[in-house]
Amino acid sequence: MARGTNANGQASKASQSSGRTGAVDRVEAPAKVQVSAKLQTPRLSVRDQTLDTLRRRIISLQLPPGEALSENELAQELGVSRTPVRESLILLREEGLVQVFPQIGSFVSLVDLSRVSEAQFVREAIECASLADISVDAQGIAGLRKILAAQSEADAHGDMDEFFRLDEDFHRELLRLAGHESAWAAVNSAKAHLDRARRMSLIDARPVSTLIEQHTAVVDALEANNLTDADKSLRSHLRAVFEDVKRIQAATPELFSDGTAKPTRRSIARLG
Repeated sequence: MARGTNANGQASKASQSSGRTGAVDRVEAPAKVQVSAKLQTPRLSVRDQTLDTLRRRIISLQLPPGEALSENELAQELGVSRTPVRESLILLREEGLVQVFPQIGSFVSLVDLSRVSEAQFVREAIECASLADISVDAQGIAGLRKILAAQSEADAHGDMDEFFRLDEDFHRELLRLAGHESAWAAVNSAKAHLDRARRMSLIDARPVSTLIEQHTAVVDALEANNLTDADKSLRSHLRAVFEDVKRIQAATPELFSDGTAKPTRRSIARLG
């Protein structure tokens, strides 16, 4: 995992304690550089692969809120030059995921609750509106329950990355069954800040089993052809993140932005 440095070249301790997902990703590079097979995507430029890797690390909390970012160290770790790293950080700054402070350095942005709220609004509006068009037969219900079973298995193995992926699959499948799968792109592009909050919730605030129960309530209502209850259950599920974030903010306020404070190098280890 990359370790950022401050203006004096000191290594940040945050990333030392936030490595929850195992091996480090590497981006595609010239032949002399060993590249992780799962990221060998020739159709993407080195810059795009670098951007994707850093973005995923920020969203997954591998690079936690307030983490210092060193272009040199990231470039060395990913096996690329500083240029794609610098360009990626600029794009991530435009997304609000990275902040740059002159004479201090670049940092992973603190969690901005206003951005979380905006992303939640977009997601709820699209996903709940799509339920009005949903038509689920026995095969569709079976598909949803298969995802739920896989979620339970991921929970049993303590695999949060896999559960998060399956959670995405569940919500995308609801849109597909309603004939609005293409709307997932709009949901996905709006929810980077929300995803960080959801990850924090999974680490500290809410048992995964509770989320699976909420998913199950949606599926049960759909199987009973009760769209009113399905809508109610889905809205309640999507809004639960706000309660979780409030508890996390009370315990670790340094991870959240108040609009003026500069990020700290505090680790998210307290969330574990």
